[in-house]
Amino acid sequence: MIVEDIDLENVKNFSSLLDKFYRAGGFTAKKIGSALNIFEKMLDEGYFIFLTFPACIVATGVRGVIKSLLKKKIVDAVITTCGSIDHDMARCFREYYHGSFDADDRELHRKGINRLGNIFVPNESYGIIIEEKIKEIFDGIEGKFGSREIAWEVGKKLNENSFLYWAWKNKIPVYIPAITDGAVGWQLWMMNQNKKLEIDLFKDEKELSDIFFEKEKIGGIIIGGGVSKHHLIWWAQFRNGLDSAIYITSAVEWDGSLSGARLKEAISWGKVKEDAKHVTIEGDATILLPLLVSALFEKIR
Repeated sequence: MIVEDIDLENVKNFSSLLDKFYRAGGFTAKKIGSALNIFEKMLDEGYFIFLTFPACIVATGVRGVIKSLLKKKIVDAVITTCGSIDHDMARCFREYYHGSFDADDRELHRKGINRLGNIFVPNESYGIIIEEKIKEIFDGIEGKFGSREIAWEVGKKLNENSFLYWAWKNKIPVYIPAITDGAVGWQLWMMNQNKKLEIDLFKDEKELSDIFFEKEKIGGIIIGGGVSKHHLIWWAQFRNGLDSAIYITSAVEWDGSLSGARLKEAISWGKVKEDAKHVTIEGDATILLPLLVSALFEKIR
């Protein structure tokens, strides 16, 4: 395949731009072009597709991209962190604000403003409103719940801007392996003191076991590292690995971290199949994910 120049005068839409990226042979540009081809193939061949991501992007407008993937039923299941529920719920009732990486954090602390990168999250927009709403949602509810059940219970009480709402409406499971590592999980622990409401993560594991041992082809759209990435590839090893995967990361490889580990490393562990179509794209997911999904929507429209 020869290297072709990018002809911007003939770029009609995002999908044509990414196709030109692929044909240009440019470094990361070709990778996102490859990702579009892999994503489209997963859909065409009926893969069961997991979407995994950390909480930070839910605090930004990229939450809307995640929502669209669930609203259009592009993905079949989600694995994420407790913070994703926190931010999704909080933003249904309160606003987050543009901030700055260079803000004075001591001054912000005195004013009751939490900084998430260049996003400002006032206390009343996070912990205070989450405590209020969790008490409302789970008031009078008793029993043992997996994180998927908790996510749906929250989602059905939110609005259409919420990705959890669409997960509940379209019956797309959302798993949060570390659900106590965040505001929602903390509030549920507080409610657990009366022993009437308990979290049972083994219920999630049974559901995940059924998925991994029943589905013929499983793919992953993996954003960032941490527990959400690892829980997917951990389960995948018990069926000899993912059949296909796309990974977006801004982490470095040389520190040995899971976030920095490229998908090819997972092959050595049996977490991605040797013959799987896969690509790792280095860069900021707040740029790359909207670009990739916009191009995909144009192609499948």
